[in-house]
Amino acid sequence: MRHRTPLLSVVLAAAVLAAVPGCAGAPALRGAPPAASSVPATGDFSGQVDVGGGRKLHLSCKGSGSPVVVLESGLHDSSDTWTFTDTRPPVPASPAVFPGVAAFTRVCVYDRPGTVRYTDPPALTTRSTPVDGVRSLTAMADDLDRLLTSAHLPGPYVLAGHSFGGMITRLYAQRHPGKTAGLVFVDAFGTDIRALFGARWAAYRELLDRPGTPFDAQPAFERVDLDGAIDSVTAARPLPAVPMAVLSKTEPFAAPPGTPKDLLDTLERAWPRVQQKLVELGSQTPHFLATGSDHYVQVHDPDLTISAIRLVVGRVRAEP
Repeated sequence: MRHRTPLLSVVLAAAVLAAVPGCAGAPALRGAPPAASSVPATGDFSGQVDVGGGRKLHLSCKGSGSPVVVLESGLHDSSDTWTFTDTRPPVPASPAVFPGVAAFTRVCVYDRPGTVRYTDPPALTTRSTPVDGVRSLTAMADDLDRLLTSAHLPGPYVLAGHSFGGMITRLYAQRHPGKTAGLVFVDAFGTDIRALFGARWAAYRELLDRPGTPFDAQPAFERVDLDGAIDSVTAARPLPAVPMAVLSKTEPFAAPPGTPKDLLDTLERAWPRVQQKLVELGSQTPHFLATGSDHYVQVHDPDLTISAIRLVVGRVRAEP
């Protein structure tokens, strides 16, 4: 049986908030160098980028070529989830998504404030400037735009969003259609999930907001206005007509002990419908089922995730 990946961003279990053996990310940076004013067009980069307002975000880039791929992590997750794998045969253990995509184009990942590093022990990132309180989806999408602009990364971009990260990339694409070349939704969150939960929505929202981790009480721990996020996406302009792909899990979500069974049952019933709605956002959008994977498709099926991103990049490159 494969490991359950730590820190699930949809049903988060404190019991699994320990680094996967052999998969821990690098320790948090101490004494980081001054923020970069721009990021090189090729080669490896890892450092802070000044996004204004006295804030900096940690960015890492690899590879060369266009379009630039941006990997957006799920709720509470730092960029670490794109950098390690937890696989079983016949899925290869390497490469992880970040270096795998770098083999055919430029790719970048970043830490949102208040997200968890998979160090030993896990810790909130110190690489990006902390932001206290509940954040709006609009603020998150604005951060992404400021980061890409400040780093002088050339667009338009292919945006790959995992879980709630799919909401961030979706709103970004709606607000910046000219900067969006393609979209990949990796078992992503959708706007219709609130209606599908019905009377259980408030309980699910509370579970996402305060999942029982050691970081719940910390002011800097990432929290988001879920209702406002759904409303923002629903009210925004339609997505641009760009190549898209959807990857979806087949195995149940992991959950902390004591999670009400009816809440998990509601989630499992709703999730396939959420995924189908994402497929329907675009034209001829392929839908990949990550057989045997739970919510962390990019960790359990990195080769499938890389292939989906490669497909969208190829379609972007083929456009006249």
